Amino acid sequence: MVKKHILVIEDESSIADNITYALKSEGFAATWVSLGEEALQRLSASHVDLVILDVGLPDINGFEVCKTIRKNSEVPIIFLTARGEEIDRVVGLEIGGDDYVVKPFSPRELVARVKVILKRQRAQTNQSAASGQTFTLDEEKRQISYCNSQLELTAYEYGILKLLLSQPERVFTREQLMNAVWPTPEESFDRAVDTHIKTIRAKLRAVDPNDSSLVTHRGVGYSIQLRRVHH
Repeated sequence: MVKKHILVIEDESSIADNITYALKSEGFAATWVSLGEEALQRLSASHVDLVILDVGLPDINGFEVCKTIRKNSEVPIIFLTARGEEIDRVVGLEIGGDDYVVKPFSPRELVARVKVILKRQRAQTNQSAASGQTFTLDEEKRQISYCNSQLELTAYEYGILKLLLSQPERVFTREQLMNAVWPTPEESFDRAVDTHIKTIRAKLRAVDPNDSSLVTHRGVGYSIQLRRVHH
């Protein structure tokens, strides 16, 4: 099963260590960076399911990091801060934060909030699918249906399609897809991604011969274009 990837942006190593340990203990994959600029580079290069973001970073204010992320991503963001004033909480939520945790805090409570947000996001995704979207994703069963037809996908095909569906219209590079889906991406190669994309596209067109949802961006990568089912 592909683990949910949490990016921890925190300049205090002791706090970051406690957070990443708690996350990994609960089955998450966690990456820690201490600078906002490094975090933005990491987000552009690899898939992340949720961001834990300290407001008081040494290079870029956490609120500014959030604003930059929100220009091209809806990834959930939980703010961490030593400041508990209401105005800070309001600002954080108004610019796109999903939750706000004031230091000192319990790492277990933080992980519980991570689970709640990801569960809510999954429910919203499923609700969108049930209301007429082309694709339906069942993460617990690791199944994806297209136009109400369950797709018979390999583990790699499922991982690729799931990642593309997580952010419709976003272009993922081959490297990003390999890093997110392959257990040891260094042992794979670009053509492997192309081959799996080709088989996914064939399976979609076996359901709908006119399917064009899987888009190739030549020289860059791939994206998924969602459309509604016409009844």
